[in-house]
Amino acid sequence: MKNHLLFILLMVLTFKVYSQFEDISLEAEITEVQPMTGIVLWNDSGNNNTDAISLEFSYMLFDDIVNLNGAYHWDVTENKLNDIASRGHQAIFRFRYVYPGYETSVPLSIKNLPDYNETEGISEGKTTWFPDWTHPALEEFTLEFYTKFSEKYDNDPRLAFVQVGFGLWAEYHIYDGPNTIGVNFPSKEFQERFFYHLDTSFINIPWSISIDAADDYYTPFDAKPELKDIKFGVFDDSFMHENHSGYNTSNWNFFDRERYKSSPAGGEFSYYTSYDQEHMLDLPDGPYGKPYETFADNFHITYMIGNDQPRYQTMERIKEASMASGYKFKIVSIKSDSDTSVFEILNYGVAPIYYDAYISVNGVRSSESLKLLAPNETKTYSVSAGAKDADITIECDKLLEEQEIQYYGTQELPTGYIDGFKKTPGYLLYPNPVNMGDFINLSGNKNHEIIKYAIYDIQGKLEFSNRSTHETVIINTNNLNKGLYFINVEQNNKIETYKLVIL
Repeated sequence: MKNHLLFILLMVLTFKVYSQFEDISLEAEITEVQPMTGIVLWNDSGNNNTDAISLEFSYMLFDDIVNLNGAYHWDVTENKLNDIASRGHQAIFRFRYVYPGYETSVPLSIKNLPDYNETEGISEGKTTWFPDWTHPALEEFTLEFYTKFSEKYDNDPRLAFVQVGFGLWAEYHIYDGPNTIGVNFPSKEFQERFFYHLDTSFINIPWSISIDAADDYYTPFDAKPELKDIKFGVFDDSFMHENHSGYNTSNWNFFDRERYKSSPAGGEFSYYTSYDQEHMLDLPDGPYGKPYETFADNFHITYMIGNDQPRYQTMERIKEASMASGYKFKIVSIKSDSDTSVFEILNYGVAPIYYDAYISVNGVRSSESLKLLAPNETKTYSVSAGAKDADITIECDKLLEEQEIQYYGTQELPTGYIDGFKKTPGYLLYPNPVNMGDFINLSGNKNHEIIKYAIYDIQGKLEFSNRSTHETVIINTNNLNKGLYFINVEQNNKIETYKLVIL
């Protein structure tokens, strides 16, 4: 009974305190790709001096850093990080030993040992060399390398994510060529050590492995499922290919589709066919019936390597896809008095942010971080400063000097702007918002049934209506003014309503 009365008293006092607070309105929009999210281009692509991306990718070689005598020199890493940061972007690194057609990047200090013997073979049609994983020196060096790398770069704002793995391209497999576990691919016993070692070495930077590591031939995960409790992300290097719902999705499921709640999900668009690359970002159907936005939502994608996309898509489309990835924050409400502010914040993106970030009032940060705020989750954050007429920002120590985490203000979010392709029950409405006079697309009538559609202004006045059996209806906004509209779509006596914003 005492606990019940105490709870009631606490609620009364809380109501009394909050009733003295002033509601603060704050208009703001997200207009740029958010840091550490989106479509990724290679650092040497020639197309990366653009605001359509925030991340750049690079393979890294162990022997570029460790010389003949086993000494570490970080010039190559520093130069690459500085180059990427000069464009206002952050890096994703993947260190690899094996690449088809090349010698390994095992340092010469190990290659020159008298009992170290690499395997030479044909892989992917090219003469390729594979490390000697029978040699303990290679195992110990690999562990040591990541210790030293994490000590140097774990808190570096120039580096966003690290990918690790073994086999071809460090993707965690050898599809073609010599393939013996414990000989030219590390033993499962060493891999277990490796995973636990990275778990303790990287404190801040999220590290990820390929979804191919679900294969029990290569890895110990199936035999020792407790390894999956380690905090790591996954990446999918054949994302959105024609049969993605089979092998790829099975591997995603193996590592738990909820893993994104603690570690980033990413990958690279499929290179299985040239058609894949050409149509990955097509609207509305992507290469095989669903757009990237749907996949980004389903798999909670933070980043996706799409280096060839500038050959097939405009930078505007690439930026649009980037902005459909990762986190997005909206301030639902602000209550404030002279020295305290309470923010209600929604993540309406498809993934969390994986670094500490704080809502801040005139530089005073919230006591709790927005890190790992899940998609569609709303939480309350308190700041010890009054928000009226204040500078409200989201601060993150991981950002480069010129980067900014934007947010959407307290104004209502238009449905299409919030969700894009995400939550509309039956149809895709895009682009939304749309510039006055441009065309919008209403897509989703895959059975070519008769649909009726009507556009109303905010006062409920009918602007125009029509019917169609097309899968995608193209609507001209030339006769509509700037503002908010509602589109009713009727099919089989069921009506769905969508918001449309014309700029």
